[in-house]
Amino acid sequence: MDAFGVMIGLVLLFGIAAFVLAVVGTVKAAKAVATKIGRHEANARRAVENATLKAKTFTKVGPPGQIAAVRLGLRTSLDGTRQVLESGLPQDGQLGESLALLGRLDTHAAELDGELRMLEREPDTARIAAKLPELRERAERITHSAETMRWAAQDRMHRFADDELSRLSQECESEAGALRHWDTSGESSSAPSSGGSAAGAGSAGSAAAAGSAAGAGSAAATGSAGSSGSASASAGTRSGAASGGAARAGLTDGKGRPSAEELLGLADPLAKLAQRLRKPSAGPTAG
Repeated sequence: MDAFGVMIGLVLLFGIAAFVLAVVGTVKAAKAVATKIGRHEANARRAVENATLKAKTFTKVGPPGQIAAVRLGLRTSLDGTRQVLESGLPQDGQLGESLALLGRLDTHAAELDGELRMLEREPDTARIAAKLPELRERAERITHSAETMRWAAQDRMHRFADDELSRLSQECESEAGALRHWDTSGESSSAPSSGGSAAGAGSAGSAAAAGSAAGAGSAAATGSAGSSGSASASAGTRSGAASGGAARAGLTDGKGRPSAEELLGLADPLAKLAQRLRKPSAGPTAG
């Protein structure tokens, strides 16, 4: 009974944990979807407002058209600068400070856009004519600041690209030189090879001269001792062979290899049998 209650408690505990995890996951997913929808909604609303302002600049004349042109230029400059900085941020972390400054600049631009929107609804043309130059001057300052950061970021990315291309070109040239190593090695080895051939020819000539001299001397010695007797010559030959040693056995000539009897261990019994057969037998002539 106790084991059954423990099992029920564990099942309930797992069920509660799974329910909590499901609730937490659902809430996080809902927040992510809401954030994504809000971002897309803001982008869509901004695109619609930009299209409307662009249409007003062509369709309306006078102060309303001028106000629409100022608002459109302000938005376009800030959007272009933000796109440039965000695109270069993964490669250059220093652009994060520029993005922070752009965010502060965007706050002033939003306040100015609100004032321009209110001025757009102003029915008094004199009021519009009095306030518009001041607001246009503020918009130009914001636009100039945004363009300065955008151009500086573009120049910075261009400079980094040029430096990287220069380093890459140098590495490619070094690799090409390493791949053509035979050009320098062939030139450097040509001079030693010619010197070596000349030295080889000289050594061969000296060896030939020494050989001819030795041959002449041995022939003279042979001629002077030619009539001394064949017995002494053969004895000298045998003694020279004994003192100098026999010729070295080769790999396939069969010299110096053990016999079949030695390999089978029959050398000693056969030798003893031969000695017994060669012993003189005691016959009738011995007495």
